[in-house]
Amino acid sequence: MAEHTSSSIEIEAAPADVMGVIADFARYPEWTGEVKEAEVLSTDAAGRAEKVRLVLDAGAIKDDHTLSYTWTGDHEVSWTLVKSQMLRALDGTYRLEPLAGGSRTEVTYQLTVDVKIPMLGMIKRKAEKVIIDRALAGLKKRVESPTAKP
Repeated sequence: MAEHTSSSIEIEAAPADVMGVIADFARYPEWTGEVKEAEVLSTDAAGRAEKVRLVLDAGAIKDDHTLSYTWTGDHEVSWTLVKSQMLRALDGTYRLEPLAGGSRTEVTYQLTVDVKIPMLGMIKRKAEKVIIDRALAGLKKRVESPTAKP
């Protein structure tokens, strides 16, 4: 089984507000750091993204890839790699847990990255950690910003 990296952060907003930012792929380049372009290729019956093309630049990992998204209720979204130039796997999950009566949210981001080129596991884990830490910090800043509303 592939190893994964996981981290959590608390955000001063309701889960619905956090998920609204997570689901707004067009604005990812504004806050994620690593995502330079995002294009929704297909949506489900609820209008949520099913397939998304992303151009990623995460230092050691640069790629143009497509991800398939699965939405579980209003508090979880997972993705798996459909196609990629450089990656063998890019699987992840955002899980949102309401706190303090729903006015705060704990966001847990889990990520597994595997590249097609030989790379030490330690370097892959470091890349995962950088992606997660920057994404969570960017998400927190975006959601808590007064101009964050999609």
